[in-house]
Amino acid sequence: MNIEHSRAWQTYLAQNARSRQHAARAGQRIPSGTSRSLLRHPPFPFYIDKTDGVTGIDIDGNTRIDFHNNYTTLVHGHGHPHIIAAVHRQLAHGTTYSAPGAQELALAEYLCERVHSLEQVVFNSSGTEAVMVALRIARAVTGRNRIGKFEGGYHGWSDFVMVGGHGLRAPNDPVGVTAPHADVGGLPQAACADVVLMRYNDVEAVREAITIHGHELAAIIVEPIQGAGGVIPAQPAFLRALRDETRRAGIVLICDEVITLRHAVGGAQGYYGFDPDLTTMAKIIGGGFPVGAVGGRREFMACLEADGAVANLGTFSANPMTMAAGLAAMELLDESAIAHINSLGDAARAKLTTVIERQRLPAQVCGAGSLFQVHWTEVPLTDARAVESADATRNLLTFLGLCNRGIQLSMRGIGALSTPMTMSDIDTLVSAFEDTVREMRDEGFC
Repeated sequence: MNIEHSRAWQTYLAQNARSRQHAARAGQRIPSGTSRSLLRHPPFPFYIDKTDGVTGIDIDGNTRIDFHNNYTTLVHGHGHPHIIAAVHRQLAHGTTYSAPGAQELALAEYLCERVHSLEQVVFNSSGTEAVMVALRIARAVTGRNRIGKFEGGYHGWSDFVMVGGHGLRAPNDPVGVTAPHADVGGLPQAACADVVLMRYNDVEAVREAITIHGHELAAIIVEPIQGAGGVIPAQPAFLRALRDETRRAGIVLICDEVITLRHAVGGAQGYYGFDPDLTTMAKIIGGGFPVGAVGGRREFMACLEADGAVANLGTFSANPMTMAAGLAAMELLDESAIAHINSLGDAARAKLTTVIERQRLPAQVCGAGSLFQVHWTEVPLTDARAVESADATRNLLTFLGLCNRGIQLSMRGIGALSTPMTMSDIDTLVSAFEDTVREMRDEGFC
């Protein structure tokens, strides 16, 4: 059956007539009807009217439990009263200033107290900017040019990290170090030429890359739990080898905690006992406002001093609204709150796995802490090559089927839990998933 004739597709069309009209109108002024490429999906996106707590309501009046949470950003859901109060207080004192705001110090001190590798922090406006600055620091410190990254790793959308996410080798291919392909059009040739691409969770690939390219690598950047690459946790031995080998070769090790800072009070690096030179952060540290941050040891952060080689720019960097909301959000995300969402994550993965096994589906669930993802593949999920083997049609049908049943994941299938959620929300997700896959099976899609 053609996917456009499926019940999931046709039900989505019926439930989202106003969004369909809005998408057509928006497409006249905005390419594809939305500025955010990752929110586009067939047949068209639904458009949100308002949110409250754990739910979003679209312009057709459909209410969905938000397991997307703006790509893991909204760790406290929508409109948490403590964050709203902090924003209102700051709003009365101004939204942005023409001189440094006093507000950023409190958040900087708080982050340095929580994350063991941070001695200093600077703020900017996105995870993309944070990675850009971290890479510049690494190049300035080492005098080298190239960077190393891992297959499937997403580190924002600047030129030199938008490579190596797609078109990967087969899962059974033994080659661990490769030249990356561009993930999007318009990149300079140097974006691929300057990147050494390694297989994730592959210790020998790390050693091979450093043996061959160590003298020209300024940095290696890694997510301790790959986000867009499939929500795949790093193996402890892989992280230990990566730290040992980069230190031996004088390569700056950057830990991308843009997504994973929610994993533990000290971030995923604290949970895994990982000791990077620099850390990039964003999402949850902004309390729902645009934010990015780079932190690390003083010997690396010294590049950002007034007489240093690297500048951290941006009109809205460390803006007071974000700083106020971010501090409020981080204060809420204490050990108890993290334990709550991580326990819900354990339950979600276990219950979804039970459905997969009971229905004998060619799928599996992976993730860690408060993050999860369903993959329509039976290849062992240790790296992005396995993720790329998943069935895209089944993934889209799952996404649409869940939308039709009041559940929103990311288009890729990533789920991120928020602190207001309860076990009832998990049970609703699991029930909707089972109903969705039964429908898919009835139509011959699985």
